[in-house]
Amino acid sequence: MIGISERQMRRWKKRYEASGFDGLLDRRCGVPSKRRARQAQAEQVVSLYREQYFDLNVRHFHEKLVEEHQIGLSYTWVKQALQAASLVKRKSKRGGTPQASGTPPSAGDDVAPAAITSGFRMSVGTT
Repeated sequence: MIGISERQMRRWKKRYEASGFDGLLDRRCGVPSKRRARQAQAEQVVSLYREQYFDLNVRHFHEKLVEEHQIGLSYTWVKQALQAASLVKRKSKRGGTPQASGTPPSAGDDVAPAAITSGFRMSVGTT
């Protein structure tokens, strides 16, 4: 009913009986990730790009970090850090096909396909 397994419900019941409502709280809150980058390392990455590698794209800059500076951060982390520092522009999100102005005719509209195509033929300039 609530989208959890029977086993998880038993775990919650056991934690509730042992600690009350406090036992049901998320125990991860306030604990930083073990994989979190150090502040000094993040500042080093941004300063290296700003001072030395400003003419490289993010892919090549990441390769330089790994090969020459032995900084093993992921490409995505580096890209997001440079974007947050406004050193690299964010790419626009992909969109679908551009929509025509207005709304497309629905099945119940009175516009007949022959009227649309005949208007097109006339505008082309057939004699």
